[in-house]
Amino acid sequence: MDFDFNKVTDRHNSNCIKTDLAVARGKPADVLSLWVADMDFPTAPVILEALQQKVQHGIFGYSCLDQSFHDALKKWMKDEHDFEFDRRQMVSTPGVVFAICCAIKAFTKENEAVIIQTPVYYPFKNMIELNGRRLVTSSLYEKDGKWQIDFEDFEKKIEENDVKLFILCSPHNPVSRVWTKEELEKISDICLRHNVIVFADEIHNDFVFAPNKHTVYSTLSKEAAENCVVSMSPSKTFNLAGLQFSTNFIQNPALRKKFSDEKDKTGYDEPSIMGLTAARAAYENGKEWLDALRKHLLQNIDFVRTYLKENLPKVRLIEPEGTFLLWLDFSAYGLSDAELDYLIVNKAKVWLDRGTMFGKEGECYQRINIATPRPLLKDALDRIKNAFGE
Repeated sequence: MDFDFNKVTDRHNSNCIKTDLAVARGKPADVLSLWVADMDFPTAPVILEALQQKVQHGIFGYSCLDQSFHDALKKWMKDEHDFEFDRRQMVSTPGVVFAICCAIKAFTKENEAVIIQTPVYYPFKNMIELNGRRLVTSSLYEKDGKWQIDFEDFEKKIEENDVKLFILCSPHNPVSRVWTKEELEKISDICLRHNVIVFADEIHNDFVFAPNKHTVYSTLSKEAAENCVVSMSPSKTFNLAGLQFSTNFIQNPALRKKFSDEKDKTGYDEPSIMGLTAARAAYENGKEWLDALRKHLLQNIDFVRTYLKENLPKVRLIEPEGTFLLWLDFSAYGLSDAELDYLIVNKAKVWLDRGTMFGKEGECYQRINIATPRPLLKDALDRIKNAFGE
């Protein structure tokens, strides 16, 4: 099939936080939003067809994970990620952030330490602090245009703070790293040595650009598999975030029981019937659409790279290894973080994610979502160019 990812769909007045909350969040009414990590085009036609069939059925009662969903997910994970699992290891949740909260409450007590590697997806920090746990951060650092893990600092912070849980972002949002197997093995060795449980947020696992390769954390070793929760969802891959469905793989029965017990305490039980329907259709028949989307994203990355070189040479692109989120360095302009954000939002009228939302290491960075039609992407870059007088 021919999929048109450059057709612009107006998302205003569709209960879309990307567009409909601009004024409420202090942004200009005519701001162009490329911040939150959902896509600006419809999901795969095969998913729409499955949802339409469910609507025609007309009954939206309590639902359950069945063998057909398991078979579809099992084939997808084997084909796409060389990962195999037993059905008993699966625990569904309405989202990965929900799963992070379950893990925090299941594996730590109040005031115990949870570590993250900043700059990183900001709900990690929020969920740790809102659940009364002690936040510990280990900074990533940039070397030769590539963000790296400071393994020495990571282990030191774990030792000093008696850390109980590590929330890993893999692939990493916002620095667009796809961690190598060797890097993940070092992380695993440190966590096993200090009895730190790992929650691996792998929601961006289907967006990895060659020659990089995503490694499912639990495939590192038998010991790693017994010490982790691996969480993923079709929400990023197929633009289904609003349908609220995710899957967690927990091999260790003791960890799985603790996690499931915390999930049960929330009152959440059966998965969303529409989320489940969409996920099954995605895993069964969504590959053709996803392959076309990946090509579109690579073309958008090429477009941004060329545009910056020709029109905004002071803006430095951190070359992405994965995700559809680009990390842009504006530090050459010599502006403060607040001045930079004000200029982009109020003069350019473009809403991106301010780098310091992800941690102090993001100062003078902005995160832009390129899962959008190219006309919108060009409009955003043109606005930024004009605002900076380039």
